[in-house]
Amino acid sequence: MILADIIYLFLKASLLLSFILVVVLVLTLAERKALARIQQRKGPNRVGFKGFLQPFADALKLLTKEDILPSSANKRIFWIAPLAVFLPGFLIWVTIPMAQEVVLSNLDMGLFYITAISVLSVMGLLMAGWGSANKWAMIGGLRAAGQLISYEIPFIMAILSIAILAQSFNLKEIVDDQGTWPFALKQPLGLFIFLTAGLAELGRTPFDIHHAESEVVGGPFVEYSGAHWSVFYLAEYMNTFTVAVLTVILFLGGWQSPAMPFTGTLQMIVSLIWFLTKTTLVIWLIFWIRGTYPRLRIDQLMSFGWKILVPASFINIFLTASVLYYGLGEWVITIISLLLILATFYFIRRGSLSKTKQDTVRVIRADDIRAQLSSGAEG
Repeated sequence: MILADIIYLFLKASLLLSFILVVVLVLTLAERKALARIQQRKGPNRVGFKGFLQPFADALKLLTKEDILPSSANKRIFWIAPLAVFLPGFLIWVTIPMAQEVVLSNLDMGLFYITAISVLSVMGLLMAGWGSANKWAMIGGLRAAGQLISYEIPFIMAILSIAILAQSFNLKEIVDDQGTWPFALKQPLGLFIFLTAGLAELGRTPFDIHHAESEVVGGPFVEYSGAHWSVFYLAEYMNTFTVAVLTVILFLGGWQSPAMPFTGTLQMIVSLIWFLTKTTLVIWLIFWIRGTYPRLRIDQLMSFGWKILVPASFINIFLTASVLYYGLGEWVITIISLLLILATFYFIRRGSLSKTKQDTVRVIRADDIRAQLSSGAEG
């Protein structure tokens, strides 16, 4: 009996891993096509029909390249680090539902499990930086630790606000509670905080300072190559898909769809298609942000996290709890959240303008310089 359970768990884990690998292959191609569209170029168009086999060619290239171990690196930490980054993101999928019956394990404390597991990936990035025995890798690892710890606070606070609103940590119950209106309409500030902090957790543009090529030459990944580097790559795109899925579950109603005359298996298929459609839209938003926004400086990133997102997340959770405690209408949260979002963008704009004005170089005409020099010579 125990052997049968082990085999059953192994088969489920294998199916989940296969699904994630297919998703990552699709996402890599979709992102390259999206960025090419934004930058007005063709993108991958050589391997297969219109470049659709390019991800397979890239994967084959990475898996056949040589793995190089730096002579001064810590061998054990260097090889374990990619798995330490990949496994937390993979384990999160144990409790993520994609339809009413499509989930490995429906945990009552699913949200708590996700927040507890998600913070572990920072250890892998630190291990990669330390184990590489490279100063740029170590600087990138320390940047990643500071960034992830800073943005983990608003990320968790946004999740807690949804748990308070739904009165549950169970992801299925949270989706069911959005049968009438998605929580994005009740918690627009929470959606903004969650998606922004999620991008920072992923280390994607404009929050990719820990592996910025122009500053730290690739950060923790600078000494990696071949299959081990591909594990970091796999983890990045898997986590991108995870953030998009969690956004759909927590804020966009999950698999909830307009009333349709379907039952049984057909209803599950329609719900799954509806869910993947919402997820695709969120992923395209993430790709669009990467293609249009420049990278922040590290001081701008940390300042934005601690001065704006952290206070906004505490205000949001206090507002949600107060409205529910005093029995006010949930529309109160919506109105105040929209006002807070407008205030946030106002302060960001005001701060950027004042900084620009402060740092602007005063232009002096050449004629004025000559006049000053001539007057000084005469004196």
